[in-house]
Amino acid sequence: MPGTRPPRRRTDRCRKELPTRGPAQKDFFRYCAAVPPPPTVSAPPDDRALTTESTRSTVRRREPARFAETGLGWLLLLPSVVVFALFVFWPLGRTLYLSVHGNDLFGAPSVYVGAEHYREMLSAEFGKVLATTGLFTLFSVVPAVLGALVVVLLLEARIRGVRVLRTAFALPFAFSVATASVVFAVIYNPAIGVANGVLGSLGIDRVNWLTDPSIALPAVAAATVWMNFGYNVLVLSAGVAAISPEVVEAARLDGATGWRLASRITVPLLSPQLFFLVVVSTIHALQSFGQIHILTKGGPDQATTTLVYSIYEKAFAFGSSDFGSASAQAVVLLIVMLACTAVQFGILERRVHYR
Repeated sequence: MPGTRPPRRRTDRCRKELPTRGPAQKDFFRYCAAVPPPPTVSAPPDDRALTTESTRSTVRRREPARFAETGLGWLLLLPSVVVFALFVFWPLGRTLYLSVHGNDLFGAPSVYVGAEHYREMLSAEFGKVLATTGLFTLFSVVPAVLGALVVVLLLEARIRGVRVLRTAFALPFAFSVATASVVFAVIYNPAIGVANGVLGSLGIDRVNWLTDPSIALPAVAAATVWMNFGYNVLVLSAGVAAISPEVVEAARLDGATGWRLASRITVPLLSPQLFFLVVVSTIHALQSFGQIHILTKGGPDQATTTLVYSIYEKAFAFGSSDFGSASAQAVVLLIVMLACTAVQFGILERRVHYR
């Protein structure tokens, strides 16, 4: 109602209407004793403190789990690390050690000679070995990769019996180096070999394939090309099968057929496989030994003595046990392979089209 004051709360009366004397003061104290105290309002908690404490507790819980995962990872890697150390790091370290030491009659390292074995390689004889290695690598890698590419492109044409042809071209991959080398030893035989038989039917004189210094290296390289040809065909065939049919169909709708389709679509999309084959084939050619040992034994007149075969001759052939010189040449072989791989990655990888 107008003019009526709202009733005061008990707490207000207890604070402001305290009588000073008389019976009313006792009644007032009795009245205020029944009034509950005002609620205590505490300050809100600090969010930053709660967040920091929560983060610390989470980190404390995660640290043992993280260490357990790391320990489990190293435990799973341990067998591979041990095998890698036994068959890579230990032989490499031992080779470096032997390359700077001379050896006794039994091949045991006897005296430190420093870089003496490396200085011995600064000779015309070792230069010829390096040149032979380079030519053998060139003759083995380029025809094998390019020939396999041509065959795969031809096999992709819609012809009958393509699966049989693909199997026939991939068949050399099933032969071991020793078996293939024996086969080519028969093929190159000057008396009964197929190679001279074909030349004779064409009216061409017989050729001493493995005893002529000017022909022996290309002949051994041709055998190596045949050995690697099947693997190259398999890799490139898998690369062609991975090309999207939509891309090929779109190119054909734009009028690309035949050579244009192969050069503009297929070959660029096969660049990862071609790059892989070039790198792997180069390393394989630098490490080739079996076919050289079976066909020519490094001859004639060291015409087929590559760096790997020279290492064999220094360390084991003809009763030799010059492990110091052989180890130094092995270090040079490692450097050559690393240099070739680095050059190939630096020059060729920039032209690779990864999908």
